[in-house]
Parts: sequence; C-alpha cells; structure tokens
Amino acid sequence: MTFWEHLDELRGCLLRIVIAVFLCAIAAFLLKDPLFAVILAPKNSDFVTYRLMENVVGSLPAFQIEMINIELAQQFIIHIKMSLWAAAFVVSPYILFILFRFVSPALYNNERRLTIKAVTTGYLLFLSGVMLSYFVIFPLTFRFLGTYQVQADVPNVISLSSYISVFMMLLFMMGLLFELPIACWLLGRLGLLSAASMRKFRRHAIVAILILAAVITPTGDAFTLTVVALPIYLLYELSITVVARNERKEIDGV
Repeated sequence: MTFWEHLDELRGCLLRIVIAVFLCAIAAFLLKDPLFAVILAPKNSDFVTYRLMENVVGSLPAFQIEMINIELAQQFIIHIKMSLWAAAFVVSPYILFILFRFVSPALYNNERRLTIKAVTTGYLLFLSGVMLSYFVIFPLTFRFLGTYQVQADVPNVISLSSYISVFMMLLFMMGLLFELPIACWLLGRLGLLSAASMRKFRRHAIVAILILAAVITPTGDAFTLTVVALPIYLLYELSITVVARNERKEIDGV
C-alpha cells in the first residue's frame, strides 16, 4: 500500500471509532438515571464499600452530603461529558482492536504476539486501577473530606462539578499508575532500566510512592494512605519481577 492508501485506511479506522463512540454516547445520554446512579453511588452511606467496612469495623456513623449545582448549564454539560467518557470506556476494547488491526500488517508474528500480550495486560491493569479507585480510594476520600467540618455549624455542601472532577481525576490517575509494570517492561526492553537498579533504589521508590499516595488522596489519615500506597508498591515489586524475567529471556536468547 502507498502512503496515501495507508492514510485512507487510517481515516477509515478513525471514522469507525468516532461512530462507535458517538452511538454509545447517545445511548449513555438517554440512560441518564442508570449512568449517574453509578457515578454518584459513592456519595450514599449505603454504598457497597461502606457496608463492607461496617462488617469489618462495626457500625459506622451514617452521613448525608447535600450536592448542589451553582451554574446554569453545568448539569447539562456534565451530562454530555460523562456520556462521552462512559462511551469511550465501554467502546475501548473495540478501539484497541481497530487500532491493532491497522498496525498488525506491519508486524512480524513474534511482534504481533508480543503486542497483543502487552496491550491486553495494560488494558486489564488500567481497569484494575479504575476499579480500585471507584470502590476504595474515591469513597474513602469523599467520605472523609465530605464529612470533615471545622465546626458543627458549618455544613458541607458539595458542588456537582467538584464531585465529578475529583471522581474522574482519581479514576484516571489510578488507571495510569497501574500501567507501571508495562512502562517498566518497555524501558527494560529498551535497555533504559534494569531489575538491579530497581532493587537498589527500592527505598527511594517507597518514599516516592508515599509522597504520590499523599498527593492523590489528601485525606491525611494513615489508613487511606496505606490503601493507596500498598497497591502501587506491589506494582513496583511486580515490575521488578517483569524486568528481571525479560533480562533472563534476553540472556537465554529467547
């Protein structure tokens, strides 16, 4: 294929992706109540995470946080944005498939298998980070900050836009952080990172992880900090194993 034929094929791929996201976004927009029932679930005291915590630590004080909208068109804009994000999330496997099918003819068989494995693993890791944030990190952060008061006569009234921005930021950040093993594997393949150097700077990495966890979850309590930092540290250890395994394969000539 010529350059222009490749460009035309890419345009077709992008057009199919846009159509799929657009159609799914329309469906999400029409399903407003189920969509925002999922998005706003962590603000309710009967959310599954809080119920599980009650089974572990005993009864927790009930809470109710009022949410308001302070801008005229903000609810409609948020509805559109969340419909698009939900559509992109649902259609993401199809997007990856379309993009892979576009680039796969240029890959050798071993490169194709390696790409499929890396993309699938990275996608599953991203989903794991999103799920951890949705069920653990964001609910704990929201409950702490949403119920914290300097005085009893100063109630918290949370704006919808503030809730959505923190919600999306935490989900996206944790999804990206869970890509750490894939990033380390790629750097190892390029010869820019070694398992020995990662072990050598493990203590520095732990300090960096704690700082990063404190930035992501500004609750200030040790429990939430541990909940965030522990998975990232485990991912760091997993990354060392992945890089070391890749080094052994290169030595063996695999």
